[in-house]
Amino acid sequence: MLNRRKLLQGVATGVGAAFSSSLAGQQVFASSTTGTTAKRVIFFMQNQGFDPKTCIPEGMKQSGSLAKVKLPEPISALEPYKERLHIISGLHGTHTSPSHSAFFGALGGYRGGDGVPPSGSTIDHELGKALPETLLPHLCIGMDSLENMKAKPTLATLSASGAGQPIFMHSNPNHLYQMLYGGISTGDIQLQHEARSNLFNQIERLAASKGQSLPSTDQQRYGQYVQGFQDVNGLRERLDTVSDHLRKFAPAVDERYTKPEFETDWHDVLLDLGISAVTSGITNTLTIGSGRGEIFGSWKGVGVEQQGHNLGHMNQHGNPIWIKIRQYNSRMLVRIMQALESVPEGNGTMMDNTLIVYTSNNADKQHTNGANWPVMLLGNCDGAFKTGCFTQLDGKRPINALYTSILRAAGQTVDRFNMSEQLAKKFDNDSGPVKELMI
Repeated sequence: MLNRRKLLQGVATGVGAAFSSSLAGQQVFASSTTGTTAKRVIFFMQNQGFDPKTCIPEGMKQSGSLAKVKLPEPISALEPYKERLHIISGLHGTHTSPSHSAFFGALGGYRGGDGVPPSGSTIDHELGKALPETLLPHLCIGMDSLENMKAKPTLATLSASGAGQPIFMHSNPNHLYQMLYGGISTGDIQLQHEARSNLFNQIERLAASKGQSLPSTDQQRYGQYVQGFQDVNGLRERLDTVSDHLRKFAPAVDERYTKPEFETDWHDVLLDLGISAVTSGITNTLTIGSGRGEIFGSWKGVGVEQQGHNLGHMNQHGNPIWIKIRQYNSRMLVRIMQALESVPEGNGTMMDNTLIVYTSNNADKQHTNGANWPVMLLGNCDGAFKTGCFTQLDGKRPINALYTSILRAAGQTVDRFNMSEQLAKKFDNDSGPVKELMI
């Protein structure tokens, strides 16, 4: 049985951490509605590690072009998109202590751990602030087993807006659909949306009035709780004002939402919702957590009967189980690209101004020291990154440097991301972006 109080607190805190109150009353969209060019970044984080042998073409030992090589079987779905692909090996994250997972440290570039709160904001949140303002600066979705997604429809393990400020990811597509498109729906969805909205409005008013009687030491914490509901309600109102536009992008609701046969039914519709939020211009920063940043995860819908922690103790290279999981991931990446390519933008499409970052929240494998943190980039973010190539780095630059590179592409003048000069002396032999990746 879910604890109603904890569920409401999770919704309020999670949404409040993800939304900026400065957007209240504004109708802010990405370029799909304004006709201007706006960059966007999508992070796809697969748990259990990312073995470089599953993505580096056979025989490639040095940096070079992908044009005349064949991609490995696990990522073969990306073969038609090689000109947009950049495979990177040799970044490190030893300072994050990943082991089973670096949790918030994977996107934060700092020491993480199970149950350890974030020590700073993560790159996806920072990009949500750096890129042009949208109605929803940052959306996180998380994929797991059906049991876990139903028991914990919101969970925070990967993204944060600051020290001790986790951002919750959405794992129940029915809840997320109501949040994004409830105002334009009909039938039961509309009734549920209206009931939920009325409930949140009442809670906000009640919480605001009762909080004034609390001791001063508790008022700040209580204020964050109230702000969470204000942000939930504010987002709903802003989305309602652009309902005609949203109807063009809202996914069709089918039985996969209410009667999923496998967890991958929910994975697929969650991806649809994430894609629609990007293509509609609701957000320009999306984080996808396959396995939700933890050590669990389930993919029975693609023929993988085993699930959870044991998957991380298997060799991934040549393993039929991991080939299926990685192929499923690759097909998801293709779906994202195809959707973005279908939306005109500037002199091209939305994909021309997008960067997709595919990696793991614990480097190359389970129980890793993080010495090699493989990454695949898709797209070039309006010409900022090299594509169609493989880059082998020397292991002396951290994942923080990749995040610095992405911030530079977003127009931010930064030399380091979440790494002090003292820490850099030990873990980074340079500053600024990773030059081998940039145009």
